[in-house]
Amino acid sequence: MTESTLETSGQHGLDEHSHGGTAVPQSSRGQRFTSYDVDAFEVPGGREEDWRFTPMKRLHDLHTGDASATGSITVEVDAGTETTVETVGRDDARLGDGGVPSDRIGAQAWSSFTEATVVTVGKDTRPENPISVTVHGPGEGQLAYGHLQIRAEMFAEATVVVDYRGTGVLADNIELVAEDNARLSVVSVHDWQDSATQVSAEHCSVGRDAVFRHLAVTLGGDLVRVNTTLNYRDKGGDAELLGVYFADSGQHLEHRMLADHSQPNCRSNVTYKGALQGASAHTVWIGDVLIRAAAEGTETFELNRNLVLTEGARADSVPNLEIETGEIAGAGHASATGRFDDEQLFYLQARGIPEDQARRLVVRGFFGEILQKITVPEVRERLENAIEEELNAIGA
Repeated sequence: MTESTLETSGQHGLDEHSHGGTAVPQSSRGQRFTSYDVDAFEVPGGREEDWRFTPMKRLHDLHTGDASATGSITVEVDAGTETTVETVGRDDARLGDGGVPSDRIGAQAWSSFTEATVVTVGKDTRPENPISVTVHGPGEGQLAYGHLQIRAEMFAEATVVVDYRGTGVLADNIELVAEDNARLSVVSVHDWQDSATQVSAEHCSVGRDAVFRHLAVTLGGDLVRVNTTLNYRDKGGDAELLGVYFADSGQHLEHRMLADHSQPNCRSNVTYKGALQGASAHTVWIGDVLIRAAAEGTETFELNRNLVLTEGARADSVPNLEIETGEIAGAGHASATGRFDDEQLFYLQARGIPEDQARRLVVRGFFGEILQKITVPEVRERLENAIEEELNAIGA
């Protein structure tokens, strides 16, 4: 029923894996606690399963409840006439429709924002161009809380690019709602300056027979932690979660994902790929899939691959699969972390390709599966250029 692969190379390999018996959740994800109340969560100390990979001292007290906002974010939206953009207060009835915070920082962000941006693609509409949402950080030495909701109403079809830029400390909640029979594609680009910190909770809600596509691109920042939860409102939902990340020395990039299959005949496919370079580069990917008893006919697979380009970088990858019914179409996961493939490099050099060009070809090939799925040319070109810049930094 499940598939899992594990590849290790020296100290760069996977330290824990769900089949090894050391990284399974302490309890069922079905009993995961959620609340809007900050005080309903204990202050994490770093030993908890959900926090053990996160460098707590670099969170700027976001987890303690002592971090008050000293600045604010700026949200710019470029959209056509088919899209409604609103700035709303905390009492707007639509807020929370995507999901409820599942950790203390998410609840703190919910309790602390003063106004939210709601982007709505109207029923039966199909904007011709991608909708652009640019979030500017609060600035050096400043801390802010934010809230963003992107909603595609029934039978709507849209692509939205959410672009994080600037610096500062930001904790935010993002709601991505695809109503019944909608088709919503969202690209989140975390391209912060080196000093930035972001802890973000993404709440993805997929309606009956809706199609949801999400791509997370994480390139910049001192610490970026993104917690993505996928929920199904009704049967027939189809979701694909893709991710690309590239960590340099000193960066901590952490992605946590839960696909909660609670409805029958739904599908999810998860593919995240990352590269690391630099003595203290650290990436974390935690992939949880829960198939509840009522979710008969589920089809799901999750994959994580990490490519270590230099000595000293560390990638932690933990896939977990929890199944409460045997009546499923299929389920599995795979995870691997390894060094740069010298055999591939030798193969290309043997055919007359210079070493620097050969290294680029290998890395491009590693990310190629996801790059080919990016339907927004500007985003694809930007990511390709970012990969080139990263390779130049190590003299490739």
